[in-house]
Amino acid sequence: MQNNTTCVSLRVLVACEFSGTVREAFKSLGHYAMSCDFLDTEIPGEHYKGDVRDILCDNWDIMIAHPPCTHLAVSGARWFKFKQKEQKEALDFVLYLMNAPIPRIAIENPISIISSRIRKPDQIIHPWQFGHGETKSTCLWLKNLPKLEPTNIVEGREQRLYKMPPSKDRWKERSRTFTGIANAMASQWASYACG
Repeated sequence: MQNNTTCVSLRVLVACEFSGTVREAFKSLGHYAMSCDFLDTEIPGEHYKGDVRDILCDNWDIMIAHPPCTHLAVSGARWFKFKQKEQKEALDFVLYLMNAPIPRIAIENPISIISSRIRKPDQIIHPWQFGHGETKSTCLWLKNLPKLEPTNIVEGREQRLYKMPPSKDRWKERSRTFTGIANAMASQWASYACG
């Protein structure tokens, strides 16, 4: 892996991210990063509030996309027969992101029907591989990006997010990217892109 200090600033789009976590990880390394979501960003910074399709052709070097998993995640399999139209639309959106005119793309989602309807993920990671003592299977579909290498394997693995009680913000808490994973994405993928 090469040192990304020799690299000019990359243009990084973080699609479907309201938290700003991944955006800020790239920004901290000196890259131009913009998040995009229909929601406002939680961390002030470059953020496009709206449809990511509006800005996909703005000469990005890397896109990390977190398409909504509501109609895709197998954790909701018992409801699949009632949401076939929504699933088709969600899968079409994933394909649209995968085929965006951006040279390097990572699509992030939990275990989902993307694996059976589009293709299997290139990698499955967990927060405990990146400094957080939790389990959460996170799939990565990659285009011209390497698999992430673990940065800090820790003990104390639990399913905290899975066990969260119902609440109006439960989906937000479960959808945030862990900072250790965001930092690994930024350092490893920016370094690779600059190589």
